[in-house]
Amino acid sequence: MKQFAYLKGDRVIWAVVFLLSLLSILVVYSSIVTLAHKYKQGNTEAYLIKHAFTIVGGIFIMYITHKVRYTLFSRVAQLGIFLVIPLLIFTLLKGVSAGDASRWVEIPGLGLTFQSSDVAKIILIIYVARILTIHQGQLNDLKSVFRYLLLPIGIICLLIFPANFSTAALLFVNCLFLMFIGGINFKVIGKIIGICLLIGTITFGWILISPETFPTKRAITWNNRIENFSKGDAESNYQSDQAKIAIATGGILGKGPGNSTQRAFLPQASSDFIYAIIIEEYGVVAGFLLIFLYMILLFRGIRILRDSEKPFGGLMAIGLSFSLVFQALINMAVAVNLFPVTGQPLPLVSMGGTSIWFTCLALGIILSVSKINEEKNTKEKIVTE
Repeated sequence: MKQFAYLKGDRVIWAVVFLLSLLSILVVYSSIVTLAHKYKQGNTEAYLIKHAFTIVGGIFIMYITHKVRYTLFSRVAQLGIFLVIPLLIFTLLKGVSAGDASRWVEIPGLGLTFQSSDVAKIILIIYVARILTIHQGQLNDLKSVFRYLLLPIGIICLLIFPANFSTAALLFVNCLFLMFIGGINFKVIGKIIGICLLIGTITFGWILISPETFPTKRAITWNNRIENFSKGDAESNYQSDQAKIAIATGGILGKGPGNSTQRAFLPQASSDFIYAIIIEEYGVVAGFLLIFLYMILLFRGIRILRDSEKPFGGLMAIGLSFSLVFQALINMAVAVNLFPVTGQPLPLVSMGGTSIWFTCLALGIILSVSKINEEKNTKEKIVTE
């Protein structure tokens, strides 16, 4: 098709995005029935149109971003790392709250809100890739790694932590993964992990023993989630139990599109627990197929790293790819009750607003790197011929 001639970069990633987007529209439309009856007098089309617009807008952002030369993002991260810190502080102090968590910033005049952690996540991963490239072979001890990498990583993760523990933890693990791929000595990474385990043990001990004295009010919520998950209390684990029922009744091939019954009982059916609805309607086969699509995305990120002539582009691509896939696996693990509830959406599938746009922004950056690799390979073929 002529339209696909305008899509540069890795065509497999484009195909995965279109498949996930199509699945998202189908499943979100099915899962919002209860939400529509509660807030829109049963008007599911309102949610469908809004979500479809969000998906189309995200693909447009992805298309524009993949046209930008990826080296520009190095400069963006260099400046952005200093802007994202006050943004996170502002979010904690003056951000839009939901429950006891202040995670969102409202854009004046537009009525749109976005999670500042979404911005921080992309900026920090690009920044880490930049530092690993600039100081390649020089970060051989804990002191230098702390100065150039752990300090900015720690500050940003600590600012995200009070309102969104799961995002802060995932981001820190992503950065450790990128440091490993970037050639940081494994002994140094081991020391970092050891220090983090010690701090984590003390922190979790504090949360479990005396959550009301912890600096953030979210500690009580974390304490409840951990205790409910470990005890398996049916009343407290209502969402997880409903998700398990959805998965169990879905069977191998599912009940069919639009035939979910558990969507009426899952408060977060269209977002946090959408994976359970997918299995209920499309079966375990669809559940494994979804995992396979995310694994393809990770594999293509690894391939982009392998084919990149300059380390910055490859590190940035694999860092962003791993971030998206790791988040997806955590979301699916929560749905099948392997992890406590975290509130992480399923990338490109869960209903969301600006979170989908930031996901597409990350994918656009990955495609920008693959586009340059593709152009390089084309030139090499021409020369050899």
